[in-house]
Amino acid sequence: MYKECRGNTVRRLITKLQRFTVVGIIMACVVQPLWAAEQGNSAGEVSAERKARILASLRSARPDLNYGDIQASPIAGISMVQVENGPLLYVYNEGEFFFDGDLYQVGKGRFINLKEQALAAVRKDLLADIPLKDMLVFSPQTPVKGVVNVFTDVDCGYCRKLHKEVPDLNAMGIEVRYLAFPRAGIDSASYQKIASAWCADEPQEALTALKNGKDIEQNVCADNPVAKHYKLGQQMGVNGTPAIVLADGSLIPGYRPAADLARVLGIDSGRR
Repeated sequence: MYKECRGNTVRRLITKLQRFTVVGIIMACVVQPLWAAEQGNSAGEVSAERKARILASLRSARPDLNYGDIQASPIAGISMVQVENGPLLYVYNEGEFFFDGDLYQVGKGRFINLKEQALAAVRKDLLADIPLKDMLVFSPQTPVKGVVNVFTDVDCGYCRKLHKEVPDLNAMGIEVRYLAFPRAGIDSASYQKIASAWCADEPQEALTALKNGKDIEQNVCADNPVAKHYKLGQQMGVNGTPAIVLADGSLIPGYRPAADLARVLGIDSGRR
């Protein structure tokens, strides 16, 4: 842990957090306080009093940010807090120091990305709250064997390439659930296009037409879910398209061929 902190983590913090000293940063990474149990971190939860002190410290520096619930990390003395539309922070003690980035645990035969594990749980919960009616769903004719949730943009080349493989995914029993993520942002031309697809009388056909480079009638209805999807994607750590989120909350960034997705889902791509 000390070696990693001296490497990538400290270099990032020197750039982002110049007001902190290098000595303080290294100490934040390596100290394992003997009083951790008393603080509540080693027991798998953070006391309400400590949460309040951490939030007070963070807000004293950046009151403009929205901070999520503070949770314990596997490292004594370090807690985790998600910044809305921002990074997951690892906060030392009562908020004197923090670092962001990936945190790994050394496991048997592999490195375990603990940040990704934490975000996967968040994504899973966020996905559960999305009504299916707000997604554009391409379902197989046969029983569903697996589901992929895809944040998509109609002007993205690899999104178009993936969409051409939706029939292959459906043939393997994989349901594709689309969420909108116009990379250029809300009120961009891409937003106008994808929102019009969601508002069309036949949204699946409209989305397919746009992904094939065709024009559709502009019709941005007031109750379309595109802005909500876009914000949700940011909360999940999506920063490009396509971004595929599995049922367990794990994120697959970028394009994957249908056969690869089937293997990830444990589905035999040779069966129809």
